[in-house]
Formats: sequence, structure tokens, C-alpha cells
Amino acid sequence: MALTERFEIADKTEQNDLQLDRHGRLRHLLTLQGLDRQLITALLDEAETYLSGDGEPVVRGDALAGRTVANLFFEPSTRTRASFDLAGRRLGADVLNLDVNTSSRKKGESILDTIYTLQAMHIDIFVVRDAQNGVPAYIAKHASDHVSILNAGESDVSHPTQGLLDLLTIRLHKGGFEGLTVAIVGDIAHSRVARSAAEGLVTMGVGDLRLISPASLAPEAGSVPPQARIMHDLDEGMRGADVVMALRIQRERITNLEGIPGVDEYFAHFGVSSERMKLAAADAIVMHPGPMNRGIEIESKLADSPCSVITEQVRNGVAVRMAVLASVIRTLGAQ
Repeated sequence: MALTERFEIADKTEQNDLQLDRHGRLRHLLTLQGLDRQLITALLDEAETYLSGDGEPVVRGDALAGRTVANLFFEPSTRTRASFDLAGRRLGADVLNLDVNTSSRKKGESILDTIYTLQAMHIDIFVVRDAQNGVPAYIAKHASDHVSILNAGESDVSHPTQGLLDLLTIRLHKGGFEGLTVAIVGDIAHSRVARSAAEGLVTMGVGDLRLISPASLAPEAGSVPPQARIMHDLDEGMRGADVVMALRIQRERITNLEGIPGVDEYFAHFGVSSERMKLAAADAIVMHPGPMNRGIEIESKLADSPCSVITEQVRNGVAVRMAVLASVIRTLGAQ
């Protein structure tokens, strides 16, 4: 079946070459790794222009007027898919949503045949989520020159727009990144969110990045930036933190559950709670990329507390995706 296609995996250099055009402009967004601070800052600055307050009219624009965005989600999604849909429409695009259950890929069609079919319908931007590693870069390598590919979640490897919205949320609350202590807690080994957040935070110059998990859910050597500290004691890891991000256990990506803590054991040792937040800085914020498993990786009361910025992350996600869509369409228009 085509759902078990194997893709050539682009190395870091090749991904960087694919992402940027010869003038250094964003051509595809495949990963935050390799993007410089100036480019990320420009995306965050533009995203802020698309923010509006609660109860205010949403910000709209015409950057994508006459353009078509195809959201190809071959893996379940709520927040990312909905926000890309809204982002495209708010910028004036026609938006096509396609998932594996309504696509010919389920019948055995290759991913490239799916892309070529949709290219013939004048799709300008493909937003792709897939459970397999290598798919976004593989498509970017073979797509037409007038098409842009955006990674909306790639296996356990990368989720760049989530990383950007996390950066935006932190910047809005903390004013910047230098000198901050950020603690990311949970299943680091299988989390594309953790990888993209870590890559972005290191690029932006965060002071102390702590990745905290049970030993059985720790990242492999080389899979996260070397500047990150790998830790297994939550109390130690949260002490003095300015930002605490909780992650769920990615059970759908774990083939062997041996050594993985049960629910009660996990919450007792790695659950982010109101009591543990007393170890963090007095003005610390709590984040979660969703979906949340309340009472497992995060205490329900804490998720709804004044220090929680979880719903703000969702709001910021639409703005970030508007900025990314507008950026790549400018690059396409400049070719």
C-alpha cells in the first residue's frame, strides 16, 4: 500500500537548500533547524500584525487572493488543521482540505501522484501532515517550482509552525529569549513539538533549555540541540523556570511500552501541577501544545489557571500560520 511508502530522507544541508531561495527568502517551511534568528524574528513580527484581542474582529488580508492552499492531513489533527484553514481563508485564499480517508492515497496512490494531480488544479501551497519521516522534504524536492510545501507535522521529527507559535507566545509574555530558563516536560523522545521548540529556542538564544522526561522517554543522542540539558528529575528541572511546557505521552508512536510509566506513576513523578509550579519563577507561564491529557501530564486546575497560556498558543497559531503563508507566497511571487 502507498501508506507504507518509503521516502529518501533529506539531510540537514539538503533541507536548508530546499527551504530557502538563492536570496535567503523562505521558499518551503520544512524545519526550524537551519533558519537563522533574523528570519524567525521576521516571521514572529509579521505574525503579531495578525493578532487581535478577544471579542475584536479578526485581522484579514488579501496576500493570498487568487491563490489556493491544499491542506493534506494524512494524520489526525484539530488545532493545526483548523488554524491553517482559517489562516488561508483570512488571507483570501481558496482552501481545499483533504485527509487520508477521502483521498486516493488510501487506495494505493503514491504521494507524488496525489501532489501532481492537485498541482494540475493550480494549487499554490501544500500544507502536509504525515506520520512518516521525510514526507515534506520529499514532496518539496519533486514539486513544481511554482508550488510551496509547508510541514504541518512530520512523524516525531518536526513541527515547525508549532515551534514558531510557541516562540511567539513566549516572546509576547517574556519580551525575548536571552536569559530565560525553559523547561519542556514529558515524552521528549517521540515529540516533534519538543524538537521544533528546542531548535527554535536555541536559535533565538534562550539562556537555559531543560528537557525533562523519564529515562525511557529521553531523546536519543543527536536528536535535540546539544545546548539542551537532558534531565530526569522534574523538581530540579522546574526550579526557577520562566516557562514550563508539558507534553503528552505519544503512545501512538511507541511500539514497545515496556518501561513506560503508568498513569498514576507518571503524574506522581512527571505531572506538572500547581504545587510543583511553586518551584518555578513567580511569573512563570505554563504551556501545552495539545491535545491535553488532564491529570496525567498536567493538572487540570493548573491548565485553567491564570499562569496558563494554552489557549493563547492556539490563538497565536492562526497568526503564525498566516505569517508563514504570506511569506512563502511573496517568495513565489518574486521568482
